[in-house]
Amino acid sequence: MKTLIDGGTIVNEGHSYKGSILIEDDRIADITTNTEFPRSSYDQLIDASGCFIMPGVIDEHVHYREPGLERKADIGSETRAAAYGGVTSFFEMPNTVPQTTTLDALEEKFRLAKAKSHINYSFFFGATNHNYGLFERIDRHRIPGIKLFMGASTGNMLVDQYGSLLQIFQTAARLELPLMVHCEDGEIISRNLKKMKEVYGDDPDIFLHPLIRSEEACYESSAFAVQLARNFGTRLHIAHVSTAKELDLFGRDPKITGEAVIAHLLFSAEDYAQKRALIKCNPAVKSAEDRDALRRALTDGRIETVATDHAPHLLSEKQGGCCKAASGMPMIQFSLPAMLKLVDGGVLTIERVVQLMCHHPAKLFQVRDRGYLRKGYKADVAIVKPHDPWTVDPECIQSKCRWSPLEGSSFQWSVVSTICNGHLIYNKGVFDETYRGEEISFR
Repeated sequence: MKTLIDGGTIVNEGHSYKGSILIEDDRIADITTNTEFPRSSYDQLIDASGCFIMPGVIDEHVHYREPGLERKADIGSETRAAAYGGVTSFFEMPNTVPQTTTLDALEEKFRLAKAKSHINYSFFFGATNHNYGLFERIDRHRIPGIKLFMGASTGNMLVDQYGSLLQIFQTAARLELPLMVHCEDGEIISRNLKKMKEVYGDDPDIFLHPLIRSEEACYESSAFAVQLARNFGTRLHIAHVSTAKELDLFGRDPKITGEAVIAHLLFSAEDYAQKRALIKCNPAVKSAEDRDALRRALTDGRIETVATDHAPHLLSEKQGGCCKAASGMPMIQFSLPAMLKLVDGGVLTIERVVQLMCHHPAKLFQVRDRGYLRKGYKADVAIVKPHDPWTVDPECIQSKCRWSPLEGSSFQWSVVSTICNGHLIYNKGVFDETYRGEEISFR
C-alpha cells in the first residue's frame, strides 16, 4: 500500500517547506521538496493543500484509567480522542487499579492496549518504597522509564522513605532509565491544608487550591529531586512544572529536564472564577505570572517537552472545592490546537511546537523510529489546517467523560487527518474504529 501526502507544508526538525511524503505500508518511503511524485506511484492520495504536515504527537503523560477506573475513561475511548487531536503515540502513567508497580500489572496493560488502543502505546513502571528491585527485570526496550511520586500521591505510590529514594535514583541511573517525577512536598501541602481548613472549613474554596499546593511545595520537592539526580547522574524529567521559580532548576544540565502541560500553559488562577474545579489539577494552576513564565520557557530551552497530563473524571466528581473535587481534566483531543493557538498569539513558532510535542519526547525517551518525518521512520503523521475556525462543544468531545474545561473555546487550527503507522485512522471527521496501534520500542 502506497500513500502520497501531497501539496502541504512540511514542518520537521526546525524547518518548514513545501513538499510531499510518500508512505509505503507503515513507513515513510520518501520525502520530496517542491517536486511531484509520479502520479502512478501510489494507491491513496491525501491532498494537504493549504495544510501543515507534521509528525504525529507523542503525548508522554496521560492517564487512561484502565484497568480499574473504566467508569471515567478507557484505553479505547481516550485513544480515539487522541487520534482526533493528531496524537499517534502515548505513554501512560501507573496509577490505575491495580497500580502498575508489578511485572504482572505491567504485562496486563500491554495486553489491554494491544486489544484496544487505536494508536501506539507504552507504559511507565511505577516506583514504590519497596519495588525498586524489580527495575532490573523490566525489558528497557518496552517502557519509556520509571514514574516516581515524591510527596503527593495516593496509596503505596507515595515514595517518602529517604533510603528508598536513594535506591530509586541510583538504580535508574545505573540502568540508564529516565526517571519522570511528580514533585510536590507532602508535608508542606498538609500544613497548608490544615491552616485553610481551620479558617474556611472542611472543603476550602477552589480559589485556595494554588495556596495549598503552593509554589513552595513544588519548588522544594523539585529542588530535592534535582539534587538527587545530580548526585547519581540520573536522567531526571520533572513532570508538569507549574511555577516560575522551578524554571531556575533547568537549562544547565542536559540530563535534567522539565515538562509543561497544557493546563498550566492555558489557564491561571484568574480562571478559577469561571471554570471552578473544572481546572483543578495537581500541581495546581497558579498565577498568571507563573503561566507567562512557563510560556517563555517553551522557547528558551528550560522546558523540554509539552504533554497533557490527560486525566478524565466524571463531571459529577469535579464538583466541590479543594478537598471534594477530583484533580485532573481531559485535554488530549485539544492539546495540539491549543498549542497552535499560542503560535497565533506569537508565544512560539510552529517549528517549536513540533520540537516540544514530537521530536523532544522521542529524543528524551529514545523512541525508536518515531517522532520525526524521516525516510525509513514509522509513518506517524498529523495534518493540520490554519484559518479553519471551530468551537469546542459537547458534541465534538470524544473522551468518555464527555466534558472539557475548553468548552466554548474557539480555535483557528483544526486537525484534518491523523495517520498512524501509515494507516489513515482519522480523516475530516471520519474515524476508523477497527484500527489498532503498535507497541512502541525504545533504545
